[in-house]
Amino acid sequence: MDLDEKKRLWEEFIYKGAIGPGVNRNVALSWMKCSKKKVDPYGGMGRKTDPELLRSIREENQWLIDIAGPIMRNLFDIVSGSHFLLVLTDSCGYILETIGDEAVNRMAHEMHFEVGMLWNDDAVGTNAIGVALDQDVQIQMAGAEHYCITHHKWTCSASPIHGLNGEVVGCLNISGDASMANSHSLGIVAAAAFGIENQILQRHTTGLMRTALDSSSDGIVILDESFRSVWMNKAAENILFMGLSELSGIDFRSLMPDMPWVASEKSSQGKRHVRNDCKLILGSMTYQMSASISPIIFERSTIGYSVSMMRQEQLLKTVNKVTGNHATYTFDDIYATDPVMKRVIQMAQKYSKYDGNILIEGESGTGKELFAQAIHNASARADAPFITINCASIPRDLVESELFGYEKGAFTGALKEGKPGKFELADGGTIFLDEIGEMPLEFQPKLLRIVQSRCVQRLGGKYEKKLDIRIIVATNRNLKDEVAARNFREDLYFRFNVLKLTIPPLRERKKDIAYCAEKFLEHFNQRYPEISKAMDGRFLRELEGHYWPGNVRELQNCIERAFYTGAGNILTDASSYFDSIDVPKSTPQQARIFNGTLEELEGKNVETVLKDCGGDVCLAAEKLGISRASMYRRLKKFGISPKEASGRLS
Repeated sequence: MDLDEKKRLWEEFIYKGAIGPGVNRNVALSWMKCSKKKVDPYGGMGRKTDPELLRSIREENQWLIDIAGPIMRNLFDIVSGSHFLLVLTDSCGYILETIGDEAVNRMAHEMHFEVGMLWNDDAVGTNAIGVALDQDVQIQMAGAEHYCITHHKWTCSASPIHGLNGEVVGCLNISGDASMANSHSLGIVAAAAFGIENQILQRHTTGLMRTALDSSSDGIVILDESFRSVWMNKAAENILFMGLSELSGIDFRSLMPDMPWVASEKSSQGKRHVRNDCKLILGSMTYQMSASISPIIFERSTIGYSVSMMRQEQLLKTVNKVTGNHATYTFDDIYATDPVMKRVIQMAQKYSKYDGNILIEGESGTGKELFAQAIHNASARADAPFITINCASIPRDLVESELFGYEKGAFTGALKEGKPGKFELADGGTIFLDEIGEMPLEFQPKLLRIVQSRCVQRLGGKYEKKLDIRIIVATNRNLKDEVAARNFREDLYFRFNVLKLTIPPLRERKKDIAYCAEKFLEHFNQRYPEISKAMDGRFLRELEGHYWPGNVRELQNCIERAFYTGAGNILTDASSYFDSIDVPKSTPQQARIFNGTLEELEGKNVETVLKDCGGDVCLAAEKLGISRASMYRRLKKFGISPKEASGRLS
């Protein structure tokens, strides 16, 4: 259809309201819309947009301008000299960018076809941009297909631009003199719009990948074929203490010499090589790392490498979480009502605020590890690892490797990548050395070195690693006696004995026997309510009269045994559930019977209670049921010194 025929069809509609059979369907829909909205067919001039609104529109669509700009410039190079104008709009029809030569720009200026103008059907009548946006179609229009007569000298080809979800985000248009209308123009614009859509998708995908890589806790560095860095994520910047501009001038192999670079170069299948224990050398500093290399293969050739790395501290945190190296118990799990035990708990709670070494002494079964875990969980290190080592259970030939770790090849049978020791695993948290009195004497000097310096050197290693740890040790022996017997180093004893806890045996805190028994029975009743049980007076008296050589652990076992095997709902005979091991025929109280005067007996009793309380006058007075003033009078009467009773002068 030539321009004259289009002019005739336009006149029929404008003057008679008739849509001829030759009118494009999309154009006809727009004409009727313009007529209904009373758009002036003799108008069509663009309206200037408020500068502040235009600034806001351009800011919101800057991403589209950035993507479409290079494609528009390439397209203009193709049509250069043909006096065509390239136009980019947003989804509403506001013109964001134009590219054209001087002649076409002059034509566009005459009708305000410029940046900032609103170019939709409602504003300027039927036009290719307005139809493309309104009806989401690719369309070419020429001459009188435009609703307003001022556009009749133009030909326009427009294609909507779609976003990620298929929504229209803008429009690309090419306009020129109507006499130069060419069917190829629409194909060129459609191809360019498709290119912009691909760039939108690619930018989105790249953004997702970059965000994902930057959010990774692993440091990631991309190397070219000469091992120079071309990209790195934020985690890598933090690990390496440098940015890409500084790193790109360094052969990355020099930073991590332990990695299998030669094997990666020879890999033709993109095989990933992993090292869980390797070194990162940054100047004079050396760091333990876990790292991997993956060759980047393109058309069967290696064009680069992807290096992923993690500080070993992060790996150890993961190991500790998976292997359960954490403390479970808190002070709420320690059952006590006896004043002596309550005072020990209060002291432990106070110790939890500090990082000093703690020595816990007490018989087996008194809850030494329970206290250690509670101290850890009440401290600032609660979220860090809690590593337990039973010094009595480690074979002598494995003590050093278990505690201090080893480098690869340190000894026959060692893992090829080396292994961190328990002290390294505890970095940032607490290490609990149970049964420290069983530590072989020949290994104590190296342990002393770690306790003093807070540094550990692996077997076969060449440098020390600084540690941030709290050390808690426990023993069922009297370490002071072990020092005297030359079974334990005196200097190591004094290093451990900074903060000391002595947990009294269960037989010396009678009030806790019934209390703990009730707590244990309550636990089993809640777990198995269908066979719940209660204890009668005889049962409790027999519990209180027992010697309890196994302490709280033995008491818990006794209650559990009685619960499972006892007949009926009332437990009456406790002695039938005691362990069958021999117990002393006389209790400590019976052993204290003194064949003297009542006054001498009273003095002996006061001295004994004071010693049991570690020289604490207030606590001893509470146990004897007298006032503090009365206690001091008795001490003066019997010539008893609290300092001597505490053992501090011994």
